[in-house]
Amino acid sequence: MNEAHTGARTERPLDKSDVPAWLSLRDAIEAVDRTGHHRDADDLAEELADPKLDLATDTLAVFDDEQLIAYAILHTPEGAVDAARFDGDAGVHPAWRREGVGARLVDFLDQRAKALHAERFAPLEGRLMITGKSGDENLEALTAALGFEPERYWFEMAHPLQHGRPARVPAPEGLEIVPYDKSLEEATRLAHNDAFRDHWNFTVMDETDWRTWVTGSRSFRPEMTRLLVDGDEVAAYLIAEESEADTEAFGVRDCHVGYLATRRAYRGRGAAPALMAATLEAAYEAGYDTASLTVDTVNPSGALGLYERLGYTVAREFVTYGRALG
Repeated sequence: MNEAHTGARTERPLDKSDVPAWLSLRDAIEAVDRTGHHRDADDLAEELADPKLDLATDTLAVFDDEQLIAYAILHTPEGAVDAARFDGDAGVHPAWRREGVGARLVDFLDQRAKALHAERFAPLEGRLMITGKSGDENLEALTAALGFEPERYWFEMAHPLQHGRPARVPAPEGLEIVPYDKSLEEATRLAHNDAFRDHWNFTVMDETDWRTWVTGSRSFRPEMTRLLVDGDEVAAYLIAEESEADTEAFGVRDCHVGYLATRRAYRGRGAAPALMAATLEAAYEAGYDTASLTVDTVNPSGALGLYERLGYTVAREFVTYGRALG
């Protein structure tokens, strides 16, 4: 162990009172890892308020004396269909890396995931997933040593908005693009579950998850969100988001595409390009500097090619590592 780190090492679950220390830890991690993703205190408090997160069993905080040096949170794949893939969110302060703390976090995530798998998902394959920035040598070394393999690659793509008004794309014949309206919230959730059921790692999103992580999230921007409707049915949708923490960190307002999908019955008619163009125009008029999105590099819908044609370019690459539960 590093001679500078001879303090008492203790562990306990994360608590809402830990938000300031957790934010300081995440800031220290981001200063080195440069993922481009920032969080503020309200973001972290929102995450801990997830009604499906059991802080006592699903979180871990590691301290060196009084300093929070590492954390782990396990997200349970409620609504899993083909496999129960447990997502682990974890981080170690750069000054305490290569001291076995990361392996301890993975062990915690794995043990908790195994218990939940046996309790709720026994008929399905169980896997533990960790996602990080491509080229992160610390993460590559840790995952390789613990038996993880890369399972999915993601591009984070960006589009400059203030170089001119984005081109308009007409809605498919017989359909209409409308701003988000709360009266269509349930129809949009149902469209989401239909549209994503042939995508990797799909989980059915119930009303609680939808309101917690989509329309109830502080990052949700209903004024930028667009729906493609066929009467009272949502045929396709684009959920827009904005990170206030990223705006503060970079001094750039970014309109992020959180979700974009088309129901199966409406595919092949130009729904996605029309929605993208509508949101790009709305973001341009609202004064956003950029637009961004994250895409699975092997997305079966061919989304990567669509985004490139619309003017998006790759800014960062991320990797999801996975292994069977131990």
